[in-house]
Amino acid sequence: MKNFILSALLVIAATTLKAQPKVYFTKDISPEALVKIYKALGKEATGRVAVKISTGEAGGHNYLKPTLIRSLVDEVNGTIVECNTAYPGKRNTTEAHWQTIHEHGFDSIAAVDIMDEYGDIRIPIRDKKHMKYNIVGGHLANYDFMVNLAHFKGHAMGGFGGVLKNQSIGVASSKGKAYIHTAGATRSPEELWNNLPAQDHFLESMAASAQAVADYFGGNIIYINVMNNMSVDCDCDSHPADPQLKDMGILASLDPVALDQACLDKVFNHKGTLGDDEKPLIERINRQHGTYITEYAEKIGLGSRKYIIVDIDK
Repeated sequence: MKNFILSALLVIAATTLKAQPKVYFTKDISPEALVKIYKALGKEATGRVAVKISTGEAGGHNYLKPTLIRSLVDEVNGTIVECNTAYPGKRNTTEAHWQTIHEHGFDSIAAVDIMDEYGDIRIPIRDKKHMKYNIVGGHLANYDFMVNLAHFKGHAMGGFGGVLKNQSIGVASSKGKAYIHTAGATRSPEELWNNLPAQDHFLESMAASAQAVADYFGGNIIYINVMNNMSVDCDCDSHPADPQLKDMGILASLDPVALDQACLDKVFNHKGTLGDDEKPLIERINRQHGTYITEYAEKIGLGSRKYIIVDIDK
């Protein structure tokens, strides 16, 4: 009887372990490491490939630099894609955004596409708790595969930004950003700040819109988070606070929830030393209940918060 129970437990454990997504990790933050971790995922980017990044607000300096990402963009023969913002700045109009893209050097390394330059489209959304659909840049329809290449850092409204934010707010058009930020109350960027919802409703809307993009591509997405220059402020901030937490590495997965959760766990489990302080970022995340997005994303079936770390440096 004991042997039967032990065998059953081993089968259950093996099944659970097998079901957990892998999150690949390297301490190296370099062009070569980005290509290496992409290849470790074992999923080739094929067809017309969109590489979704944040081009960074003018004046900011923590965004992923063209020199870092160029080799990966070349490897997948990708087009760098972005959408206009929904707040005043240097990326809220197509003209201003192109200028920022040029100043930051992205158009010197690859083709760049502002996906909502000529309008947007609506795509279906599975979780209709707050929104009836997702509004994304119209050029999303031009791509077969997405490399979601995110800079993991803090965020004034979401607490933190990783691949879930990059796939929700980042892929949304200017109108779509307003729609997500207001949890479905308005599509007007001008009315955004007058219609801010309960914080958890905003986070739920981000998770739901990220899931809509995942469904749209039918699994043809890979996810990468670069944990460097981790300010408490987003790359959408033109005057971000200086990072107080040292760079940690690059993580990648086929599961966006597992990936963002693994990055959160690295920050929350970090034991700081002089000049390497995780507390400001943790305080920012907690202030905005930021960890809730992975909880809700798991709840609606976007991914799993349980994962297995695979260290590709070993």
